[in-house]
Amino acid sequence: MGMAKLTYVAEEVRVPEGVEVQVEGMRVTVRGPKGELTRDFSHARHVIIRLDEDEEGKKVVVEAFFANRRVKALVGSIAAHIENMITGVTKGFRYKLKIVFSHFPITVKVQGDQVVIENFLGEKAPRVARILPGVSVKVQKNDVIVEGIDIEAVGQTAANIELATKVQDKDRRVFIDGIYIYEKGVAE
Repeated sequence: MGMAKLTYVAEEVRVPEGVEVQVEGMRVTVRGPKGELTRDFSHARHVIIRLDEDEEGKKVVVEAFFANRRVKALVGSIAAHIENMITGVTKGFRYKLKIVFSHFPITVKVQGDQVVIENFLGEKAPRVARILPGVSVKVQKNDVIVEGIDIEAVGQTAANIELATKVQDKDRRVFIDGIYIYEKGVAE
């Protein structure tokens, strides 16, 4: 084995007006008009996260000095997470799902931290999906709107709702009933 070559890799994330970022070691906290998110990246060895400033304003620098392919990917992925945190606290995320039924009209309602789906394919027992903390779910006609500042909690909640109406043993071409994610985006 020769000397490890010094491969420096860095990604920068701009901090917009009205957003405050705090970096304590590998813990990043982002505050904005819509709320606050904290994430711990300490699983990412060899990666450094720091705040910096230049003419254009504040930025978060994610960098590594001995970067192999895995570490390079990690730097990119952490930068993307921080970008999502900033988008979350400034705009928020919104996923939309469509309620589709052909045979039995489905009733969907929100009860506490659960989405309750009744009469799915005429079933007597309701199907239930968990809503993650910090996520709001509303039902508007045949749409289910899932919103929040944490993209992962929003995405997981939407997936929970979609999975609750999964059909195992029927022909999908005949039984198209279900609740399906059709749009993922920024709320604004």
